[in-house]
Amino acid sequence: MSTSLVVGNMIGAGIFLMPAALAPYGGISILGWLFSATGAILLAKVFGKLSHLVPGRSGGPYAYSKAGFGDFVGFLVAWGYWISIWVSNAAIAIAFVSALSVFWPLLQESTVWAVSFGTGTIWGLTWVNSLGVRASGKLQLFTTILKLLPLVLIIVGGFFFFDLEHFVPFNRSSETTFGAITITAALTLYAYMGVESATIPASDVARPEKTIPKATLFGTVLTALVYILGTVAVMGIIPLEELAVSPAPFADASAVIGGEWGRTFVAAGAAIAAFGGLNGWILVQGQVAMATAQDHLFPSIFQRKNRKGVPVYGILIGSALSSIVLLMNYTDGLVDQFRFLILLTALCVLIPYLFSAAAYVLLAIRPKMGVGHWLPVVGLGGLAFIYALWAVYGAGEKAIFWGFLLLLTGIPVYVYMKRRL
Repeated sequence: MSTSLVVGNMIGAGIFLMPAALAPYGGISILGWLFSATGAILLAKVFGKLSHLVPGRSGGPYAYSKAGFGDFVGFLVAWGYWISIWVSNAAIAIAFVSALSVFWPLLQESTVWAVSFGTGTIWGLTWVNSLGVRASGKLQLFTTILKLLPLVLIIVGGFFFFDLEHFVPFNRSSETTFGAITITAALTLYAYMGVESATIPASDVARPEKTIPKATLFGTVLTALVYILGTVAVMGIIPLEELAVSPAPFADASAVIGGEWGRTFVAAGAAIAAFGGLNGWILVQGQVAMATAQDHLFPSIFQRKNRKGVPVYGILIGSALSSIVLLMNYTDGLVDQFRFLILLTALCVLIPYLFSAAAYVLLAIRPKMGVGHWLPVVGLGGLAFIYALWAVYGAGEKAIFWGFLLLLTGIPVYVYMKRRL
């Protein structure tokens, strides 16, 4: 279940569009995938080791940042991360509705139906999560298996229709080799968001000091393999000129392999990917807010649990906010604001990685931790920090500027909570 939380939260509906975005660069984009996968695996190792250094503490990046840098940094990480989750959940719900519109065109034609279905999905999964972490975990495991099936089908079946000529020239862009790798790595790094997912509900995980590192590393490696092999297969099946303008590259590749039923199979996979991702992130949003509230840095309502041990009020508040953001996307005057919110939260997803990598070094080199020689610690933490810093840079100046402003909006909340203590 922990592994499926990692894989399920990383593999969303976005991967089904990624080959089209990479097609203008050609086969060299595979090197971009490898670069971003290496960075994700470094972060996975860091989070695995942090789960040893700060055992059994829910909250993931928040708990680690707080342990390394204190309350203020921990609060800012939690504040930005929590906001980014409920905003992103609205975007995932929209992706789910969009994927289902292949089967029910009414969802694309009618705003009322689209909003109703998207909101209903958010609240349906909120109810599932209120039943307990295991109930949510079982659904996550089930949807993760289902979303992997069409991707594995294309990876395996695609090599029977593979044409190496599609990879000539290797770099199809006007960029230098280094430039093309840098750009494609920047495009793909966001596909690994969620690498930290298994660390969030740590207090509900059996033997977290063993389970979390294994789940995080295995889930990240499995996801990287699916991403890279899937992209290679699709590029090998569809000429890159066609792929660059394809609205559904995996579906088009599947149609070559299995006809129209293959296209339908992949479309269903994209819908399931979004559905499973939404389920996992709803779980995470409640756990992060609960962990912060337990340290008296969020209002106490976020730590109240129901009979199943679920921080149900935190989940309800997050889902209510997601529903409002979802409605913004389907309101003519608010579409630009919705897109702005997505940009605003991009940095808030990356900053926790930056502080977690730095916190790992600070915590591990403390004598009482007994980690051993400092050089491997600084090496791993330093490389993960550099990768996270590069990811922040890749977010762009607008995301950085507005993201920092969003983090600063949490300062009055922090001051208020501290005064209450």
